[in-house]
Amino acid sequence: MKPSQFSLALLSWYDQSGRTNLPWQQDPTPYQVWVSEIMLQQTQVATVIPYYQRFMIRFPDNATLAAASQDDVLSYWTGLGYYARARNLHRCAQYVAEIHQGQLPAELDALIALPGIGRSTAGAIMALAYHQRFSILDGNVKRVLARFYAIASWPGNKATEQQMWQQADNLLPDQRIAAYIQAQMDLGATLCTRSKPNCDCCPLQSNCQAYARGTPTDFPIAKPKKTIPTRQSHWLILLTDDRRVLLSKRPEKGIWGGLWCFPSFDDTHTLEQHIDNTKTVSKQPAVFRHIFTHFKLDIHPHLYHAKQSAAENITGQAIWYKIEDALTLGLPAPVKKTLLTLSKG
Repeated sequence: MKPSQFSLALLSWYDQSGRTNLPWQQDPTPYQVWVSEIMLQQTQVATVIPYYQRFMIRFPDNATLAAASQDDVLSYWTGLGYYARARNLHRCAQYVAEIHQGQLPAELDALIALPGIGRSTAGAIMALAYHQRFSILDGNVKRVLARFYAIASWPGNKATEQQMWQQADNLLPDQRIAAYIQAQMDLGATLCTRSKPNCDCCPLQSNCQAYARGTPTDFPIAKPKKTIPTRQSHWLILLTDDRRVLLSKRPEKGIWGGLWCFPSFDDTHTLEQHIDNTKTVSKQPAVFRHIFTHFKLDIHPHLYHAKQSAAENITGQAIWYKIEDALTLGLPAPVKKTLLTLSKG
């Protein structure tokens, strides 16, 4: 199949079956494309839509985002995960405001130089907002290309990824670049899915090498498996008579960077060093597990009643908050869930 035939087949399918009503597709600006692309990284469209809509109401443009506090930005990201995306988005907005007069640059290299914007996100901004002829290589496009060419190596390998970039560039049409890029993403999201691809409806079926082999789900080649370790975290949950809780801000680097959490410790012995006779143990919540990309975290909540919200000798920035005020902060999803449970108690 020639590149022109590939793009023609894809665009013809898109005109009939593509998605055109996603909120970030309506008269897209570079800012809207950028925010949506960051949110869509490793996150499904259905999950992103309500977050995107709330985010755009609060931060409708780069200037508003740049002027906001990090806590405010993170509070609108709570539950979406991969919080480094939100911190980079905020830092990037400030950089754009200062260096680029508040407008995302219309050059690929200048976009890639910004915090949190890689080659694929930059390509999406160039193609979808500026209508320039640039390719992308997000998860959906990687899956389509890996199956179409039956690429027999993991796309995360540097050489394999470079090969896929060359293929993506070679397939670009001369016209309708924004529709073509969206069509690639739509095909991967709706037909060429990870586990149950709908090959019978695919416009590329007749030339897809993975389909010809009868093994489309064997591609892309899976990342070599590693044993996922399990870590332990002991949360110190202090609750006062007037419904205040103590929260500590996480360091910028590491898990839940910049978010507000209960003070946490590696073991009960260290946690108990922060307990004195002014605090009484309450009914203990059950241990639960939170799964990250690279490890599992078993969380042990330790609930104590504190007579007053006195200063606590907790490492890092720790502040007493009323539960209803705490719920407006940037919180990891399990912390927010725990606070919601406490608010009903």
